[in-house]
Amino acid sequence: MVRLLYILILCYGTIVNSCSAYRFVLGIYDNFQGLIIKCSKLVATSLPLHALEAPILNLSNRKMSSSNSNSLVTYRNLGKSGLRVSSVGLGTWVTFGGQVTDEVSEEILTLAYESGINFFDTAEVYAAGNKSDNPDLPPSAYEAIEETSQGAEITLGKILKKKAWRRSSYIISTKLYWGGKAETERGLSRKHIIEGLKGSLERLQLDYVDIVFANKPDPHTPMEEIVRAFTFVINQGWAMYWGTSRWSPTEIMEAYSVARQFNLIPAIAEQAEYHLFQREKVEVAMPELYHKLGVGTISWSPLSGGVLTGKYDDGVPIYSRAALKGYVWLKDKILSEDGRRQQAKLREAAVIADRIGCSITQLAIAWCLKNENVNSVLLGASTVDQLYTNIQALQWVPKLTPSVMAELDKILGNKPGGKKDGFNRSSRRSLQSTQPKT
Repeated sequence: MVRLLYILILCYGTIVNSCSAYRFVLGIYDNFQGLIIKCSKLVATSLPLHALEAPILNLSNRKMSSSNSNSLVTYRNLGKSGLRVSSVGLGTWVTFGGQVTDEVSEEILTLAYESGINFFDTAEVYAAGNKSDNPDLPPSAYEAIEETSQGAEITLGKILKKKAWRRSSYIISTKLYWGGKAETERGLSRKHIIEGLKGSLERLQLDYVDIVFANKPDPHTPMEEIVRAFTFVINQGWAMYWGTSRWSPTEIMEAYSVARQFNLIPAIAEQAEYHLFQREKVEVAMPELYHKLGVGTISWSPLSGGVLTGKYDDGVPIYSRAALKGYVWLKDKILSEDGRRQQAKLREAAVIADRIGCSITQLAIAWCLKNENVNSVLLGASTVDQLYTNIQALQWVPKLTPSVMAELDKILGNKPGGKKDGFNRSSRRSLQSTQPKT
């Protein structure tokens, strides 16, 4: 009888199309879910427990199940730590608390979690300073980024509290550097690392984060102070691990050396930009840092902010990120001569994607995942369908045979040829000096 009730509820939820009926079905299911599970144990039914989980539905009425995605997602150790992260993670920059509504954010996070993704990345604030604080971003980017300040953490925290998933079943990381406009609210001083992380935990409504990242290097703070501060917050139980983001190999090695010298906790991973047109650091420096220091790699921007999706082939669509307020810098980059050359290469790569049966977007993501030195690739999404499509890229990784990869390298023309500026002889000697003497 219990199984029959469950089947009737699911069938009714499948055939109805109206939002009101959908909510009605979910309400019935929520009320009976606990009863169903308890009764199933009493009657010793042969129905497996995972079959009692709610199906994934979304407001676009597109039928999709997490079972296929869940079988695709694999797990890897983050660096040489014991932390097992999903091969793809979910990033919240621009989208959560900014580009999309809280309702859509919840749908995206739910699909990610139920598809097997266990790693969710956010930040206290992506920028609140000026050009000198972050030369990687043009001035026009700050207005757009500042609009999402702290919003991503707040939105993510609300959703996690509502969903009530077991805290031990997922990994949350946040990043510290820009906490506000005051001089003491940014950087990697002991004061800001401690106060910044406390603020993040309050917004996330969590007792701890799994990983706290230094969002960029801080030339104004001694490395010993930085490493000691991160060690302190870990010892306090506010974080499990710490890592770096956009640090140079030399800076990562210096932090490791300080940690060894003073018996402190070293960083376990670096977050680095990695995609078809950005390869040097991840392919040249990071593998050696892993083998020598145990530092893992989390890559972000696999689609280069949407540039690699092919949607900018004929210009900048009005619905795209490059058309948003404050993203003139991205629009200019796309329309530049270099940007047009990249689009031409993407058209060639799209031929390969079509041949193996995927989109250029899925090819770009699969290409990142093909690198075994990358522990997790952070995906971003503004819709449920977009995330679902991106997760499906995992099934195309085996299709990227050595011959296909060679074809792509020939088209891109940017395969790192050796140890260049990112990891030169001086850096190698410095790395060697950090190794324990046996």
